[in-house]
Amino acid sequence: MSTAHLPPDQCYATLPKHIAGAGAVIHDTAGRILLVKPSYRDDTWEIPGGGLDLGEDPRQAVQREVKEELGIDDLAPGRLLVVDWVPEQPDGRPPLINFLFDGGMTTNREAQQRVHLDTDELSTWKLAAPHEWDTLLAPHMARRLHACARALTHDTTLYLHHGFDPTRHQI
Repeated sequence: MSTAHLPPDQCYATLPKHIAGAGAVIHDTAGRILLVKPSYRDDTWEIPGGGLDLGEDPRQAVQREVKEELGIDDLAPGRLLVVDWVPEQPDGRPPLINFLFDGGMTTNREAQQRVHLDTDELSTWKLAAPHEWDTLLAPHMARRLHACARALTHDTTLYLHHGFDPTRHQI
């Protein structure tokens, strides 16, 4: 059935549904990235960030999430590092578009002073080195962070498909 002649609200109702998220890649000069441990699960770490609220754009969402999760209210997201398309999941979750921004540089000392975790959501944080990502993070998240590190190093933005770079033929 053609939707060309439907009223806009009915036409929009026929379109696919997607969710979107945004995260901050806060890093140090040694290439470590700030990871957070969710208090509601014990199987993986994450980066600060989360889903977009209605009406938010990805930069606004990452600012809000960093403020809520870490207590940092002045994060100015830098350039977009990675866009990661996560297809529909077997559990019924719709496709996810995840935007990862440069969250800026920090040191362990600065982070200790500035990070004030929302303990309802997060139990701890750490600056994790690249060799730790594969054991601390879910596989797609580890791939995503390695891509973010490449994007930071090469001053570029990468497109991923569930953490894989399709230009490298890894899907």
